Amino acid sequence: MNLRLLSRKRQRQLFLLTSGISTAGSFAGITAKGWILLDGMGGPLVLALNFAALSLPSLLVSGVAGVRTDRLGCERVLIQAQWGLLAAAMLGALAIPLLDGQAQVLMLLVSTLLMGVAGSFESTARNKYCALIIDEPDQLVTYLTSFSVVFNVGKLVGPPIGGWLVALTGPSWALGIDAASYVLPIATVLFLLHPDRDREQRSFDGEQGSLLTAWRQSGSTLRGVLSLTAVLCLVGFFHPGLAPLMAEAILGSDPRDLGIFTSVLAAGSISGGLVLQRNSARFCRSPFLTIGGFGLITAIAQLGMAASTDVPVSLAMAFLIGAGTAGLLSSCNLITQVGAPQVIRGRMGGLSQIAFLGGGGLSGLLAAVLVLATNLTTTYALTGGVGVVLAVLWIWKRGRQRLEPIRST
Repeated sequence: MNLRLLSRKRQRQLFLLTSGISTAGSFAGITAKGWILLDGMGGPLVLALNFAALSLPSLLVSGVAGVRTDRLGCERVLIQAQWGLLAAAMLGALAIPLLDGQAQVLMLLVSTLLMGVAGSFESTARNKYCALIIDEPDQLVTYLTSFSVVFNVGKLVGPPIGGWLVALTGPSWALGIDAASYVLPIATVLFLLHPDRDREQRSFDGEQGSLLTAWRQSGSTLRGVLSLTAVLCLVGFFHPGLAPLMAEAILGSDPRDLGIFTSVLAAGSISGGLVLQRNSARFCRSPFLTIGGFGLITAIAQLGMAASTDVPVSLAMAFLIGAGTAGLLSSCNLITQVGAPQVIRGRMGGLSQIAFLGGGGLSGLLAAVLVLATNLTTTYALTGGVGVVLAVLWIWKRGRQRLEPIRST
């Protein structure tokens, strides 16, 4: 079969598939790194630092990534970012056989930091790139939510793979699979996808192409969506960084326990993504009710974690945390993309990453400090209580506000 004759539908499916495989490999690597750091260094602060290294670069580079995407073109930036992810993942894989002790830990953190930088560019460019491989404007909402579902399936499959590989063969295999998985999306974009490049709208150099201009042009509704997402993530999006500690408290310290726990989180994420996918058009039109609702689910689940010591109940609450946070992040990304003009979508993707990854990175550090000062149960109670108050206030004040998606791709 001539691969160059793949239909646009097949191209979209292939892009989803290779992205999902890459995501599974990535989460296998994240699981392996978390276990290595917990086993070698211990303590919640080191785990939070690892997640902060992955997420906090978004505060510094996501805006640059959005500006670069809108100016240079999403395809070019996407390919460059994918090569960067491959190089950063290989650095982490090489740290295991070549180094040990603090030098190994430092190299793993550097690898995570570089992956955070490259990932900010990749995610921003991919959001805008999706609009170039759809056939009709109305397909964008469904395709973006499909990415959310595929991403969460990768989160479900990756951690147990990483946990079992660490237990059976050591962490090198998990990090090696992470690195190898980036080859597939690179090859797909380079050789198999043929986007409609004429459809892309690029910004000009200077003030009109700046991040501040995109913020102003996005409108009060999208600015409110970004602000609410950032606040809710700052309060309650710490589980990616503290997952090994949370898993140890509920199940045990075996790497397979971490795989089981993160798989429960991912199963919840898939459920949240599917709910969003099946109601995407309606949810987009009620942005604050949607984001506030997902934030409320997360906060209530955190309170449930604080109140229960029963393993099944704690795992059920972890499932809800996965569903709530996945719905929150995906809906923010979806709403800011479909509600913004095409020319600023790269920068809107950057602003979205600043909101949820930047907020999440800081949330992990704040939660780690709370755990050290009190304990994990108190941290759940404090963050869950604040999250409930914030979500209810925003739903009460702006829950009825509507947003009509931009129909032009």
